[in-house]
Amino acid sequence: MAARVSRADFDISAEMAALIGGDTGIGGVALFVGKVRGEVNGEPLVSLTLEHYPEMTEAELERIEAEARERFALSASLIIHRVGELKPGDNIVLVIACAPHRQDAFAGAEFLMDYLKTRAPFWKKETLADGSSRWVDARESDEEAASTWVSTPP
Repeated sequence: MAARVSRADFDISAEMAALIGGDTGIGGVALFVGKVRGEVNGEPLVSLTLEHYPEMTEAELERIEAEARERFALSASLIIHRVGELKPGDNIVLVIACAPHRQDAFAGAEFLMDYLKTRAPFWKKETLADGSSRWVDARESDEEAASTWVSTPP
């Protein structure tokens, strides 16, 4: 399985080394690390809480990771997404896409991140410094980016 959900932080270098191993056919590695921002729309953020249904979320992440491997001829790929209460500056997501050529690695990583931002079954709640909280929806710009990956029927 190259997709997992975790409350624990991840070690980027260790994850990349474990994923690549000794595969000398990999010519390009694209890596994205998402962090919790310290403010949202100019308002100080205290925490970001992510909730999920474990079996559903893990199965869906495995499905999209397998789709990315096939779609972009990836040699290897990895998704790690954290859940629970996270603070500004914490790592939230790691996506690594490896391919024989950089174009496929870049495209694979972008595809996975666009999916995670718009379709992954996570529920996010922001808690602001004034004590208020709100549930977060995907932004229109994220939806537009993800729409470029939708396959049109033949």
